[in-house]
Amino acid sequence: MNLTLKVWRQKNRNTEGKIVDYQVKDISPEMSFLEMLDVLNENLLRQGDEPVAFDHDCREGICGSCNLFINGRAHGPESGTTTCQLHMRKFSDGDTIVIEPWRANAFPVNKDLSVDRSAFDRIIQAGGYVSVNTGGTPDGNEIPIPKEIADRAFEAATCIGCGACVASCKNASAMLFVSAKVSQLALLPQGHVERKTRVENMVAQMDKEGFGACTNIGSCAAECPVGISLENIAILNREFLAAKATSNNLV
Repeated sequence: MNLTLKVWRQKNRNTEGKIVDYQVKDISPEMSFLEMLDVLNENLLRQGDEPVAFDHDCREGICGSCNLFINGRAHGPESGTTTCQLHMRKFSDGDTIVIEPWRANAFPVNKDLSVDRSAFDRIIQAGGYVSVNTGGTPDGNEIPIPKEIADRAFEAATCIGCGACVASCKNASAMLFVSAKVSQLALLPQGHVERKTRVENMVAQMDKEGFGACTNIGSCAAECPVGISLENIAILNREFLAAKATSNNLV
């Protein structure tokens, strides 16, 4: 396939960016989207131009690093798929593809298509963990957990932290991400000890990072590549209200 790419180029977060047109030829339908970008960068290097910066790591749909806005959709036209698992057979010869970074104040652009998602890391550091004693590994069946609860916690834990929920939300809200992390631990007995401080601290850090408020549009869940449910936001709201009702923190 021969394609026209309209790629966002930006030197750093302090400079203005712009869309630059590129042509790529003889792209195999079996290539992944990132492999197509690799071809573009190889061509740019041969021409003596600077390659396009973009985030990637595992290229297996696990790490959540490949955060691209493709033709107006987070991760591209195929639902339930990360950018690295999107294949060029989803496009046709002669297509024009617009490629942009995530758009959110809390995700400043590092360079070109690469954005800084360390805001998610700071939210996790604020409370997305359980405190345990060190020592020998406890038996896996020491604390019996009903299968239904275990399954719901596992579904929340599948969040890969890619940021598609933020990029697709008109308010740039991180509620789906935060709620998945809160729900994952709130559903399990191991997370009950710190459940009040956890939800308070994580929501406070989310607000501090500059993410927008949730207005229940649902675009976050629609674009989530791993299918995180809006039910988790309801769990987060219940956890937060219960924590604030008995909290000493009046902020």
